[in-house]
Amino acid sequence: MEAFLASALIVAVAEIGDRTQLLSFVLASRFRRPVPILFGILIATIVNHFIAGYVGRWVALMLSEQMLRWALGISFLAMAAWALRPDKLEEGDTARITGHGAFVATLIGFFIAEIGDKTQIATAALAARFDDLLPVVVGTTVGMMVANLPVVLFGHFASDRFDSRWARYAAAILLAAQGILALAGVTAL
Repeated sequence: MEAFLASALIVAVAEIGDRTQLLSFVLASRFRRPVPILFGILIATIVNHFIAGYVGRWVALMLSEQMLRWALGISFLAMAAWALRPDKLEEGDTARITGHGAFVATLIGFFIAEIGDKTQIATAALAARFDDLLPVVVGTTVGMMVANLPVVLFGHFASDRFDSRWARYAAAILLAAQGILALAGVTAL
């Protein structure tokens, strides 16, 4: 349960202001069809985060316990610093995929945008840290959906009223805490 809850919380907060959340907003504005967009996000996230989690578990099996602890600690601290930097969505990122329907455009665009993204890397690190792939992937997927659902449904109403700096600070704090816990060798809270 701890792996699920930590994964959901970290990804939900880290996703706020992330480029994939910005992509969700662009796709919702472009297509105005929330159901296929949400299903595209869900399927892309499940596949992407399962792959990331599997890689994280594989890396955990390849490293000694002490090396894994240091790798995770440093990774989480690096992600905390990364979370402080605002993401931007480039114009060309969406131009190539919006010629398809809402579901296909979202599935492809979201999957590609998530590659190398901090939430994908966090998923790999969380899977390595908690040694339990399914709760981590389900948790990170829930976190992704929690962060993107309101954007797809209501983003155009609140986009100019929300200061995403606070979400970046919260994500940095959560990721840094995971890094410190990993470096300290704490496996459970």
